[in-house]
Amino acid sequence: QVQLAESGGGLVQPGGSLKLSCAASGFAFSRYWMAWFRQAPGKEREFVATTNWSGGSNDYRDSVKGRFTISRDNAKNTVYLQMNSLKPEDTAVYYCAARFGSTWSRSRDGYDYWGQGTQVTVSS
Repeated sequence: QVQLAESGGGLVQPGGSLKLSCAASGFAFSRYWMAWFRQAPGKEREFVATTNWSGGSNDYRDSVKGRFTISRDNAKNTVYLQMNSLKPEDTAVYYCAARFGSTWSRSRDGYDYWGQGTQVTVSS
């Protein structure tokens, strides 16, 4: 069975940091692009970051550039999202996703597998 299991979410004050993890199993992890999406209350699920097969090429939405870093460890079948300088507008459920394709994608429809999500709340 394919599984993506996010962890690391929680409550943090503005300016703080969190590191999210997503442990994958049941598919050829190193053959897939991996990504993070998020969904805030009342909003559509939106792209956050993606990384290619080796982790050598990354892409981010503009609002998180310079603050978030995506990385992967293929030996551990795990993708990470380091989040620094967090803002209240970063509050959302964060999901990891896997894509079997030749290029990156920022679209929900481009991804084959999804995790259940982990809550990140940034508040004073």
